[in-house]
Amino acid sequence: MKLNKLLKNIAAPVAALGAFGLLIWIENRRPLRRSVESKFVRNFRNMAVAGATSGALYLVEKPVTDRLTKLVERHNFGLLKIIKLPRQLELVSAVVLLDYTLYVWHVLTHKIPFLWRFHLVHHTDLDLDASTAIRFHFGELIISVAWRAAQIVVIGVSPAALKIWQVFLFPSVFFHHSNIELPAEFEKNLSRFITTPRLHGIHHSAVLSETDSNWSSGLTVWDWLHGTLKTNVQQAEIVIGVPAFQNPEDVVLAKIIKLPFETQKPSWRQLTEENRAENNLQ
Repeated sequence: MKLNKLLKNIAAPVAALGAFGLLIWIENRRPLRRSVESKFVRNFRNMAVAGATSGALYLVEKPVTDRLTKLVERHNFGLLKIIKLPRQLELVSAVVLLDYTLYVWHVLTHKIPFLWRFHLVHHTDLDLDASTAIRFHFGELIISVAWRAAQIVVIGVSPAALKIWQVFLFPSVFFHHSNIELPAEFEKNLSRFITTPRLHGIHHSAVLSETDSNWSSGLTVWDWLHGTLKTNVQQAEIVIGVPAFQNPEDVVLAKIIKLPFETQKPSWRQLTEENRAENNLQ
């Protein structure tokens, strides 16, 4: 019994670490885009950001989600519990609805200025690879706990459904952030169902109209339904990042940690030397 509980608890972390290691290995052999910064420097920076984020997840999110999913199961809270679906169908429905509501949250992190302050840290990476998937400011993860709590209670997410979703979510996030060149025809077919490196590369473009597309973290059906799917951008044409933060000196570790708490530059305006000083004074 204890072994089964242990295996369930470590399933998501093991799947995530396995996917991360494999993708890093493949990236070195089949890169999709040329690197701007040193991979060693970026990996160190992104892992340092991830260290603080992991602490936030463990100390803030996990206690909340563990208690809420058990409460949902015990008292039959939420849409799926009210509908009373068969067990397997309930699990599948919960995973699908979690994926959709994560799409909604992702859109909100771009559209609401306060949330963008924190999500901006993720987008200021000058390259896009598997390590970018762990480059989320700890503040963003703490704020997102309220959204995760709402997902669980409104949908009616059981402990089992949450674990199944996490087992699929983390490898998916690592995969679509990765800098892997897949065979074009294979990726085209795969992208009909899930988010792929080429699709998410467009989302990380420094062109706002391209960033405002391909929001899905798992199933691409949400972008298709909302008309936000964009596929017609060549990877060679994409500049990764945010226009106001294209200087490597602007994205060193100390600066990106402080970034959400400082006066914000106009993210989508390319800063020249002349207007850089002006914006720093604002």
